[in-house]
Amino acid sequence: MLMVALLPPIFSVSAQDNSALQQAENEKIQLQQQLDEIEKQIIQYEEQLKTITGQKNTLQNKIKQLQNQQAALNLQIKATNLQIARLDTQLKQTQFSIDENIARIEQYQEQMAQIIRTIDEYDNYPLMYTIIDKDNLSDAFDEIERRSQVFTGLKDVLSKVQETKKQLDQQAEILSDQQDEAKNLLSVKILQQQKLSGSVGEQRNLLQQTKGVEKNYQTVLTDSKKKAAEVRTRLYQLLGVSTQITFGEAVKIAQWASEQTGVRIAFLLAILTQESNLGKNVGTCNRPGDPPEKSWKVVMKPSRDQQPFLAITAELGMDPNTTPVSCPMRDSKGNRIGWGGAMGPAQFIPSTWMGYKNKVTEITGMLANPWDIRDAFIAAAIKLKAGGAGSVSGEWAAAMRYFSGSTNTKYRFYGDSVVALAAQYQNDIDTLNAQ
Repeated sequence: MLMVALLPPIFSVSAQDNSALQQAENEKIQLQQQLDEIEKQIIQYEEQLKTITGQKNTLQNKIKQLQNQQAALNLQIKATNLQIARLDTQLKQTQFSIDENIARIEQYQEQMAQIIRTIDEYDNYPLMYTIIDKDNLSDAFDEIERRSQVFTGLKDVLSKVQETKKQLDQQAEILSDQQDEAKNLLSVKILQQQKLSGSVGEQRNLLQQTKGVEKNYQTVLTDSKKKAAEVRTRLYQLLGVSTQITFGEAVKIAQWASEQTGVRIAFLLAILTQESNLGKNVGTCNRPGDPPEKSWKVVMKPSRDQQPFLAITAELGMDPNTTPVSCPMRDSKGNRIGWGGAMGPAQFIPSTWMGYKNKVTEITGMLANPWDIRDAFIAAAIKLKAGGAGSVSGEWAAAMRYFSGSTNTKYRFYGDSVVALAAQYQNDIDTLNAQ
């Protein structure tokens, strides 16, 4: 007769697995030490930049400012890479724990199958027959005890399965949070690289325009008419819409949204620009002719966004199979990170848009459409206002919440960049108004 005591031992972690986990932990510690050192250097460069910015606006000081900015950005990119590397280690540890618990559940299931087979054998040979077959009362009591152990064993294994599944659910949630963090860090890195490229380009163009002569630099600074013309005609780059608009047109739409919500025009423009700058993958999935792996059924989180997406497109009379959405981000190795599916210039995921579409409709009097530029502006403004953007002092925190749902300083580059970009846009708006 099969006994519970004869069942195989429960899954155990090998010495090799323990070694791998310890190595990963050591890597995390080393990466944190490197990160701490880099962050100290970044602070030093930021202090130098403050000093240079406060000095007289000369060509030499401007070049020095750009060079310090580039040095700081290079360090920030390096710091972000370290954070990504550390997170990659954490992701591996979490995945290891998930795999470990999956293997544990499989062994529990094997134990349960063996116990159930034993119970089936008992059912085929009732306890009363077994007792009668025994030579003495002691043997009969032993058989009763064995059967009791089998049922107790089944109860214990079921309890362990439930506990392990609970741990698995918790680990899956941790993995999802870590993947979101990885996606955010990759977004920050993209912005840092773009800003570095812009700074290098600005320095190169400045030297070409001035030929290194101070007099020429001062002429460039005072050429306000030329600047005003550039501001008026500059294309405001918003991906995910059918047509591009000029900066002046974008200002008018933002002004309308600002009147409805109280969110500053320049800040709203900065948010939407930054979201579009992240948009190398905006609207590049689910297009007509895209392969199956870029379908909304693959790139969107099933439990969160697929049903809302179907509801949104159905309401707007759009084909869900050919309506562009964002693609998931990928790391340097090409591995997919998190989910895509964000819609339009303001990059709302379907589930989030569902919470704002009725508010947009109340303001516009029309069916809300996340791909419509006016609706995207007003929806973003409503979300930013709820995040604290009703005042200039609350804009940084509102930008951070728009990006990641929190004010986690790990992603502060996003908020810092939006605030800096808003200041630039305010100057452009002031230039337009002065003409």
